[in-house]
Amino acid sequence: MIQWKNLDSEQQLESIIEDSHNAPQIIFKHSTTCPISGMAKRRLEGNWSSEINPYYLDLLAYRSVSNAIETQLAVTHQSPQVIILHKGKAIYDESHLDISSSELENSLQQI
Repeated sequence: MIQWKNLDSEQQLESIIEDSHNAPQIIFKHSTTCPISGMAKRRLEGNWSSEINPYYLDLLAYRSVSNAIETQLAVTHQSPQVIILHKGKAIYDESHLDISSSELENSLQQI
């Protein structure tokens, strides 16, 4: 079961990027008004087996954080979107219906 950690500031994003040097970090960007985003979130929650607790970014409330992700990690904004950070860089990102727990797991195993 996913234990979401809220991502709500650019300062926290800096910490997550720094923490990714010690262990992979996952960010899920979610629009609370988008049905596709809701479906992607439910799919992750229903099939989650990773020991990593991902960060949850509410795009409507914290769009500036999403902008910082795009700028600092060179990941084009999508919604919904999942990103894996490792050693300070985005090494994986998927959006919309391509978001999959099994693909995330496969990517994490390759680290």
